[in-house]
Amino acid sequence: MSHRRPRNHRARGRSPRANALLARGEPMVWFTGSGLVIGLLMVVALVGFVFCQGLVTFWPAPVVRLQLVDGAVVQGEVTRAESFVPDPVFLAQLDSVAQATAAVEMAASEGTLRRQLVRIGNFELTGEHFRWVESCRIAPGGTREPAWAVVLERQAWGRFYGTPVAFLVEGEVTAVGAEASWNQFLTSGQGHDARPELSLRLVTGTGQTSEIALTDIVRAYPANQLGFGGRVRVYLSRWGEYLTAEPREANSEGGVLPAIFGTVVMTLGMTLLVVPFGVMAALYLREYARQGWLTSIVRISINNLAGVPSIVFGVFGMGFFSYFVGGRIDALFFAENLPNPTFGTGGIMWASLTLALLTLPVVIVATEEALAAVPSAMREGSLACGATRWQTIRRVVLPRALPGIMTGAILAMARGAGEVAPLMLVGAVKLAPELPIDGRFPFLHLQRSFMHLGFHIYDLGFQSQNSEAAKPMVFTTTMLLMAIILGLNLAAVWLRARLNRKFAGSKF
Repeated sequence: MSHRRPRNHRARGRSPRANALLARGEPMVWFTGSGLVIGLLMVVALVGFVFCQGLVTFWPAPVVRLQLVDGAVVQGEVTRAESFVPDPVFLAQLDSVAQATAAVEMAASEGTLRRQLVRIGNFELTGEHFRWVESCRIAPGGTREPAWAVVLERQAWGRFYGTPVAFLVEGEVTAVGAEASWNQFLTSGQGHDARPELSLRLVTGTGQTSEIALTDIVRAYPANQLGFGGRVRVYLSRWGEYLTAEPREANSEGGVLPAIFGTVVMTLGMTLLVVPFGVMAALYLREYARQGWLTSIVRISINNLAGVPSIVFGVFGMGFFSYFVGGRIDALFFAENLPNPTFGTGGIMWASLTLALLTLPVVIVATEEALAAVPSAMREGSLACGATRWQTIRRVVLPRALPGIMTGAILAMARGAGEVAPLMLVGAVKLAPELPIDGRFPFLHLQRSFMHLGFHIYDLGFQSQNSEAAKPMVFTTTMLLMAIILGLNLAAVWLRARLNRKFAGSKF
């Protein structure tokens, strides 16, 4: 006769109350909910950081004049300030007054000093765009904001900071003094609207004099005399230039209109290419193909394709689309232009096809799931009424699967619009001010190279000669790319919601 040992919850180390709590699953609810909250906080923090940094890029700052203890003068816009731990070599290079100030400051701040990065401009005179100024090197009371300090944004050489002293017409002085020269400058226009013989003479904070032609000036304003309304006008003017003009100054100044156009056209072209092929492939796999080992291998291959690095697709697109297909097109239709390629090089069409291949697994998987979600009873009812299989798919299955198909298209757009590595091989370039659309037939020239916001961000962040000036533009361009992707996705979400409402009453 066997004897069973009575169950003893305490012997197992758990109380009945703990078992009941686990049985209800409440700890897992809190665990999964906390994971969701952490994920949302990370996304919100990232997006918020990018938008906060990007929105303040174009806000005009005051011009400061810093008198240093050694008699030097630094004038410009303070872009940022930070604390740092000075090394002995730096401290040894300071004069006695700066060393004494540094010792007091380090004693009060646990061994750190403050410094600020000043955008000094005037590159043709100074040979640099930015300069670090440590607080210990600034003379007591040596910080002020000159009343008539003017900021000039130019076609070349970056910004210029100075005080106007004279206005010249054909080399002859017609106005003297800061206010009189500025008033005549305002009535004479600037940029392409100005006459080439007009110029403005300015003196810098270090006492150097320079004459700048009005045709070279993009924007000018007295930074320390602007009220809130004036700063808003400068801010909006910079945004207008950024969204509607071409890049200049190695892409660190000017606008990004060609990059915006290239990004939108390439994303829409990729979507128009990938959605039909993805839907057709998913329809065959779900509705027509016999389910067996071969179909399983195809599905596994599609899932594995989604994990292939994007640069591999770029190499394939360059070799197959650009060189092979494009080369054959050139040989057949553009032989007179050879050896200069027409289609046998990178272009917006090859970029769209490459990214369509890259995002094809996303559309296939999403479409298959949407088709599987349509109840079998609907198919059987349609077939029982005498409809053919294609009529059933076209009139019953596809309409009810469209919201899921749109989800796949949204995911494809979100991934494809932000890809950069393949585009570097199949068409995206640093500078292509000529848009792929014009008034000449066939109006849309898909064989041309193009600019892309993602590649523009890479170029600003890692290839710019003036990295400090480009750094704020990285955040602004990133914010713009996120906004464009969000706008395209919102349009697709709106269409998906309409389709979902339309067929919601037919689901059971």
